Amino acid sequence: MSKAAAPVIELASADPSIAQEMARWLLHLGAERRLSPKTLEAYGRDLRQCLDFLCAHWGERVTLERFASLEATDIRAFMAMRRADEIAGRSLMRALAGLRSFGRFLEREGKGKVGALSAIRAPKVAKSLPKPLPMASAKRLADADERAGEDRETWILVRDAAVMALLYGSGLRISEALGLKRREVPRPGEGDVLIVTGKGNKTRMVPVLQNVLALVQEYVAMCPHALPAEGPIFVGARGGPLSPRIIQLTMERLRGALGLPDSATPHALRHSFATHLLSRGGDLRAIQELLGHSSLSTTQVYTGIDSERLLEVYASAHPRR
Repeated sequence: MSKAAAPVIELASADPSIAQEMARWLLHLGAERRLSPKTLEAYGRDLRQCLDFLCAHWGERVTLERFASLEATDIRAFMAMRRADEIAGRSLMRALAGLRSFGRFLEREGKGKVGALSAIRAPKVAKSLPKPLPMASAKRLADADERAGEDRETWILVRDAAVMALLYGSGLRISEALGLKRREVPRPGEGDVLIVTGKGNKTRMVPVLQNVLALVQEYVAMCPHALPAEGPIFVGARGGPLSPRIIQLTMERLRGALGLPDSATPHALRHSFATHLLSRGGDLRAIQELLGHSSLSTTQVYTGIDSERLLEVYASAHPRR
């Protein structure tokens, strides 16, 4: 099979050789590294911003030779400019990671070694623990009756409750839940697992509760639109693919009605899934597999939540003198 052609990229701040290598680099990241479209877009944007900065910083268009001769002071100046724009530490880390990736790509292709990029320390990022919801609140979010007073069609209320139930019951990302095809969701009593496509187009198997499948089936039975086997199981009011924004707005209305904090987002249901499993004795590596984390260190953040809660219980309940 022939390789896909690299897209044509035009850069006002750099000569065509840089643009050509940038296009080949992004194609490589998408096809071989299987990075998500959003990550590719962010990496491309970060590199463009860096090239724009260097063009103004040096007073000339950037060439491959000049880029390969980057100095640490040039990179620090670019990062300082981005920080002055109040860019968050995580975004700065991503920008540096993208630039290093591009530098390694150029080196592998024999286009020069950008040694200065490896000499720059990544910016420090304040670690923040995910904010799970209380178990009772998470369950109420998946109850269509909580929105019974809203002026909306019943099938839409049941649809939204089914999506919430999947996020909490199986620990799915919102994109994973909305990406499910009808044929991929078993009827109640006919299966108890989902094959989910997550980040990097990687698939994993996750369990699904029968009461969640029953809620999904209730939505399917009420939905006025055709739901072909190869199409998305969750559709919008007009029958098209359901937008994540609709579920985000639903959560905003529910957290107001239930008195939940702003941290109660659809993704918080995924955090709640992991935290509640861990608090009930779930194995960390099993939870890593269920969440689709490539690294155990990503999953270990939930041990911090659990320890924090244990200390809170200790402080409030210990019979100290």
